[in-house]
This record gives sequence, structure tokens and C-alpha cells, in this order.
Amino acid sequence: QVTLVESGGGLVQAGASLRLSCAASGPAFSTYAMAWYRQAPGLVRELVATSNSAGSTTYAGFGKGRFTISRDNAKNMLYWEMNGLKPEDTAVYYCYGDVWGLGRYDYVGRGTQVTVSS
Repeated sequence: QVTLVESGGGLVQAGASLRLSCAASGPAFSTYAMAWYRQAPGLVRELVATSNSAGSTTYAGFGKGRFTISRDNAKNMLYWEMNGLKPEDTAVYYCYGDVWGLGRYDYVGRGTQVTVSS
């Protein structure tokens, strides 16, 4: 059983930075494809970035330049660094994992709330 636990959210002012963390259990984290999603109030959950086992990353358009996904395989950690936060970045941020390499994210954490005030 793999568990994902997000942390690092909070209430910040516009322009601030935050780094979210996702702690993953399991002995083979380096082989997991990982992703961050977010869900703003009243909106559908959307993909913001991915990090695969080969170290490649992808970003949704709105995340390029302000956000960075990274991972530390030795610590079983996934990170999401956000700079220049805007009120529209307010959302619950979720960590997802494709543990079995099947091309779908079967595991998800409970999320961490990020609120950006103007």
C-alpha cells in the first residue's frame, strides 16, 4: 500500500512563495511517475505538473515560469515550489502517484490548502 501525504500549504499574500511537499511511502519511489493537481473552489481538479521516473517534467501553461516540480528520490519526497502567487492560485493542491507504471495516477493524497489573499 502506498500513501501520499501533502504538507506546506497555508494562507499567504499575493506575490509570496510557498513550497509544498508530498511524502510518499513505498520502497520504489524513484520508479513512480508523480504529479501535482489542484482544485479551486467550484472548479474541476486540474493537472498542474508531472515528474516521471526518468526525471522529465511537464507543466500546465499557467505554471510555467512561476512553479517548479521537483523530487528527491532518496527521501521519497515530491515538491511543488510556487513563486509570485496570485489569488487565482487559491486551491487545494493534491499529490498523485502512478505507482504501477500503468499510465494512470492511482494514488492520491488528501491535499493541502493554499489560500492567496490579494
